[in-house]
Amino acid sequence: MREYDDATLKRLQKCELILLKDFVEICETEGLMYFGLAGTALGAVRHKGFIPWDDDIDLGLPRKDFDRLVEVVRSEYANKYEIMNAASDINYPLPTTRMMLKGTQFCEETLADISCDLGIFLDLYAFDSVADDDKAYRKQAWDAWWWSHVRILLSIPKPVLPFRGLSRTVALKLCQLGSAVFRMAGITSEKAFEKEEAARNRFNDRTTKRIAYLCDTDRFSQTISWDELLPLRKLEFEGLLLNFPANYEEHLAGLYGDYMTLPPEDQRKNHFPARLDFGSWAAKSE
Repeated sequence: MREYDDATLKRLQKCELILLKDFVEICETEGLMYFGLAGTALGAVRHKGFIPWDDDIDLGLPRKDFDRLVEVVRSEYANKYEIMNAASDINYPLPTTRMMLKGTQFCEETLADISCDLGIFLDLYAFDSVADDDKAYRKQAWDAWWWSHVRILLSIPKPVLPFRGLSRTVALKLCQLGSAVFRMAGITSEKAFEKEEAARNRFNDRTTKRIAYLCDTDRFSQTISWDELLPLRKLEFEGLLLNFPANYEEHLAGLYGDYMTLPPEDQRKNHFPARLDFGSWAAKSE
């Protein structure tokens, strides 16, 4: 993991808290359900805020609430924030959505060659209804995961990989080959996104027992039942009280195992940027 100097990381986290405060205000004003997850849940439980080396905030919303949030941000906060996802810019390769601070730049090394403008952000995860029937759920999860990763490969045929040596060389060759094969087959990012969205939305016209973000590295890791999610619980995060799933302990244990123990330094991860510019927010981040 590449490391920030302390001052830069604190400035970045301060900008993210500007985003977070407005995000929470919008959700509370509009009556939208949201919940912290992954590293943000871990940070709240273990540190009452950011994991010391972390540089992003992860937030989930059920699809209906997510759609309303996007609508409000674009209509009422357009001078301050931008919503970035594949629906707004097909060059954006990730299945998450970013609520970005306008006038800033934050582009990870993995996205350095992507032709869209990226800024300091919150990571937003839209949680969709998933099938109650296990076979249909697994099919839905596979379809959404597969097409989201095809789209990533089309945009990033030479990804930055977390390992070295022969394994890295072979993996890079396979990625390049896969990207080329998809292109030769006439599969575009637009087509892949259309199929990804169709899978994610497959059961959004009905109430099911579970919701999920199906496009994570492990396509099953972000599935939660309504009974596990509700009632939401409040935890402190950098002086704010944020919502978290009712079963956040189980969620964290499933992702991290013994989550109260700090990981070895070589297993600590962040999104260290190839480009970082605080731009018009430089003074407020001091």
